[in-house]
Amino acid sequence: MGAGKVAFKERKGQLIWPTTGPIKHRFGQRRAQGRLKWNGIVIKNKAGAKVKAIHGGRVVFSDWLRGYGLLIIIDHGDNYMSLYGHNQSLIKETGDWVNAGEQISSVGNSGGQSESGLYFEIRKNGKPSNPSRWLPKR
Repeated sequence: MGAGKVAFKERKGQLIWPTTGPIKHRFGQRRAQGRLKWNGIVIKNKAGAKVKAIHGGRVVFSDWLRGYGLLIIIDHGDNYMSLYGHNQSLIKETGDWVNAGEQISSVGNSGGQSESGLYFEIRKNGKPSNPSRWLPKR
């Protein structure tokens, strides 16, 4: 990490929202089938709306993944990653470096979703962490 860069863990509660719109599904909330729970949040937004990186890092995945549709995963260092799913289009590719606030994709409904919205997760050591604790209250 370069000089002047703030570590991901130091930004808890201060990361930027990846897109605008209300939260449709919350972390830990039961899914429609009732057996599974959400490992992230779904932010409702119109198709084509900008999706931005919440913190600087390197894109480690940018492709289609079953259950997530068009997905981008960013490695922020110290075993923290952010996942952005159900996109309409992917702007960044695997290996690209991104800055906080930089557009990485656009909101969509890929992966079998009936409505457009962004599926968003934060993971530490591969385990989901409640994204709402990392983002400022709105």
